[in-house]
Amino acid sequence: MVARTVARKLIDDHLVDGDPVAGEEIALRIDQTLTQDATGTLVMQELEAIGLDRARTDASVQYVDHNLLQADERNAEDHAFLRSAAARYGLWYSKPGNGVSHPTHMQRFGVPGATLVGSDSHTCAAGSLGMLAIGVGGLEVAMAIAGEPLYIRMPQIWGVRLLGELPEWVSAKDVVLEMLRRHGVDGGVDRVIEYHGPGLAGLSAMDRHVIANMGAELGATTTVFPADDAVAAFLRSEGRADAFRPISADPAATYDVTDEIDLSSLEPLIARPSSPGNVVPVRECEGEPVHQVVIGSSANPGLRDYAVAAAMVDGRQTPESVSFDVNPSSREIFSDLTRSGATFRLIAAGARIHQTGCLGCIGMGQAPASGQNSLRTFPRNFPGRSGTADDAVWLCSPETAAASALTGVITDPRAFAREHGLGRPDLRLPERASVNTAMLVAPLPADQAAAVELVRGPNISALPELEPLPDALDLPVVLVLGDDVSTDEISPAGARALPYRSNIPKLADFAFTPVDESYPARARDVGAHAVVGGRNYGQGSSREHAAITPRHLGLAVVIAQSFARIHWQNLVNFGVLPLTADATDLEPIRAGDVLHLRDLHATLPGSARLTVRCGDRAFTATHRLSPRQVETVLAGGRIRQLAQQR
Repeated sequence: MVARTVARKLIDDHLVDGDPVAGEEIALRIDQTLTQDATGTLVMQELEAIGLDRARTDASVQYVDHNLLQADERNAEDHAFLRSAAARYGLWYSKPGNGVSHPTHMQRFGVPGATLVGSDSHTCAAGSLGMLAIGVGGLEVAMAIAGEPLYIRMPQIWGVRLLGELPEWVSAKDVVLEMLRRHGVDGGVDRVIEYHGPGLAGLSAMDRHVIANMGAELGATTTVFPADDAVAAFLRSEGRADAFRPISADPAATYDVTDEIDLSSLEPLIARPSSPGNVVPVRECEGEPVHQVVIGSSANPGLRDYAVAAAMVDGRQTPESVSFDVNPSSREIFSDLTRSGATFRLIAAGARIHQTGCLGCIGMGQAPASGQNSLRTFPRNFPGRSGTADDAVWLCSPETAAASALTGVITDPRAFAREHGLGRPDLRLPERASVNTAMLVAPLPADQAAAVELVRGPNISALPELEPLPDALDLPVVLVLGDDVSTDEISPAGARALPYRSNIPKLADFAFTPVDESYPARARDVGAHAVVGGRNYGQGSSREHAAITPRHLGLAVVIAQSFARIHWQNLVNFGVLPLTADATDLEPIRAGDVLHLRDLHATLPGSARLTVRCGDRAFTATHRLSPRQVETVLAGGRIRQLAQQR
């Protein structure tokens, strides 16, 4: 029998269609799903649109962790809608304040060997438990809840061998920052990253969560780790030892792509504004003034991440110029943090303790002052994501964050330790977590669920009606954009926009406004139109709002040099045609130019190449659509396609 990697074993165990050869479309059976409140409202509307009776997965969970600031009635109304939808369709419901979806799912529902899809790009964090966990658009989650397989392009498997042991004051965040330093924000596109090797022995399950979580920042389909002793210990600590099953790569397994990291050679790293790929050693930035430090988020969610910061600030005080903020990632971790005394050490040092949730990571509060440096243990620092248009957000480890919070300038934690005579903190984490399931609402029995009425507040609109793709298009170019445009720039998060996440016509008023405030008005004026982009178009969040709101305004085609995986699929799902072209062909295009495409109904099914005319010249654009996806785009999107099939 052929020796297999962990990723290949997980794929083979769930393969329902297709040939698992890199680049070919395959279909996978899905065991679990995850939704959160910033994307889940659309998922529940989609379940209603497709006429689902009840979830057909082993476990589907709706979390409320993003939009927790109830500045008016809109977020509370959406939470009521989500609670009623979870009851109606047979989902678990995690109440506001129970925790960020990714660590909470890992604690309560993660199962080695299972598949998980989530309407959040950081769903890949569950790969830390030996799961195949993939972030996708909401519509694909809705289909998985309904029992349909997930269709993806078979990725390459990228084996990263870990050697050695992390030095003092270097932690798991520095491992994934090293990957980003080497490979950038698109180095993992169309790949599964699989970590292996003797260096794994020193990484806990939560350390692996940190690394797997930010695989999304590399553009990877997902990240996987073996299910070994570290995973078994984690599940025991959560009172779920019976969920463990060992999974490891066969000794002779080979990888499509390889890399190696000697953990003992790493040093503290930091991502400068405004990209997770803009990574340099902390020592190169020492002395830069710091005005805000935030510890929390799904990228550093473990008890250890907070405990090490508490140990460093113990008996010390942050300067008056620094806002020191702590967002516990789950109620369980907050309980253990408090039980150990770490919460009190943080408070005494000047920390502001916030509720358990994503908060500043999604721009819901904790916006920094304009142009002032904010150090965060978060996964992303795209321009304006913090809620401040001209922000200066840096990404770092808890050790670097705590040292910098105390000094008021960016500080290498090794230098801080030397100055204060500190050795490796003795954290003494509990062997048994403070498990509390009271804030998880179990699915109703089927007969009771069928009688539940959806609670629909006035801010929850119907899904927009989308028309089929015409055979011929004459499209004004409304925007011409550069490389690495993120979904935060296409459909911004933050306290202004996110409360409209279930009101597509209103949310469309924010489309592309971080890069061009005039886009919504101009798009409405011209109707059907095109957008031109550069490399890695649509990186970042899985939010399908970044596809559906421009589509609502008339977006018909996006032509870019390359696309981020999730956004590309979201465009297809909502009937927007994603095309790629060479930079030399796209560079002359200007806003206001008109692109002409002809005979789409005959060309798309039979050829990956299309002729695009712009003025007096023509160039070739290509698509990567499977025959199934071509049908979806021609129909005007997946929901319209399903309606036609019923």
